[in-house]
Amino acid sequence: MAFKITDACIMCGACAEGCPVSAIKEGATKYEIDPAVCIDCGACAEVCPVSAPEQA
Repeated sequence: MAFKITDACIMCGACAEGCPVSAIKEGATKYEIDPAVCIDCGACAEVCPVSAPEQA
């Protein structure tokens, strides 16, 4: 199951930089994870300073 980014996102980009498969892109109000690319590794959650990524 892919991760998703909650509204807690502060648009810092740490999750996108930490994603090993480049599944995270900048959205209009928060970063977004492409569930078709996400490998459910949790790297984004580990580097996020506000714990915005969570398992969907």
